[in-house]
Amino acid sequence: MAESAPILHIITPLSHVSPFDVNMAVDAGYTTIAPYSRVALAEVRDLTQDMMFSRAPQSAPRTGLFIGGKDAALALDMAAEAKASIFPPFEISIFPDPAGSFTTAAAMIAKVEQALLKTRPKGLEGVAVQVYGATGVVGSIAAVIAAQAGALVTLVSHREVAAVEEKAKDLKARFGVELACTAAVTDSEKAKLVPEAEVVLAAGKAGVEILTAAHLQAATRLLVAADVNAVPPAGIAGIGAHDAAAVLPHGIGIGALAIGNLKYAVQHTLLKQMCVTDTPLFFDLPAIFKLARELDA
Repeated sequence: MAESAPILHIITPLSHVSPFDVNMAVDAGYTTIAPYSRVALAEVRDLTQDMMFSRAPQSAPRTGLFIGGKDAALALDMAAEAKASIFPPFEISIFPDPAGSFTTAAAMIAKVEQALLKTRPKGLEGVAVQVYGATGVVGSIAAVIAAQAGALVTLVSHREVAAVEEKAKDLKARFGVELACTAAVTDSEKAKLVPEAEVVLAAGKAGVEILTAAHLQAATRLLVAADVNAVPPAGIAGIGAHDAAAVLPHGIGIGALAIGNLKYAVQHTLLKQMCVTDTPLFFDLPAIFKLARELDA
């Protein structure tokens, strides 16, 4: 029936909807995609209810709302507003993933966890994790997922510590996670910090080397390092984009495309689930990470 055909509405606060997300939606099976740019938080309720009331209740679950942009906090607020706007029997499906950060962060932590499980039966539990690029959209969400999995997470600022302290405060309010904060501006400050890390996550600006070969030599407790930067030079020296287990002076390294392949599979699967579902879906961070774990097991 025509009224049962899946529709994906993509909203973003930016000037343009991401072509990446449009491509992903088409590959997941959507033939009808409606993009909305420059959407403000105050507009989300009315837009969401226009999506839900205009279709028969049995079609509501296959009416999908994808929330993009590049601001994790705003996307979370938009998702919360959209979820609060729906009610039976007109509940649509909702999937926030700004700049692909939620699926990328979930894939990153799932890959790290699988690597740890080879030698640590408890995986991330109790592991000292340092996040570089922690104020960014991927780094901050990766920190949350790692902390929720039991890791002891430190947000590392490349400027003043106040930048990550503000981020940690917001993440604690949203997710209840405790995140330590520090700053490492110079190479010597990083060299003093990395020996404390068992896991290092690099989610900084593309094309910027965050940790050098000398830093990795100093990281004597390191078990796993993961880098989401696919633009040369790598964010962590010695890790190629395709590497799944690069041999480092201490521990192993996981590259951006190894993470990206899992990220793609996670986003594709979730979009496909929304496309064919008979029940309304809401993909929060635990749901996204759960799937990443399952796909990488």
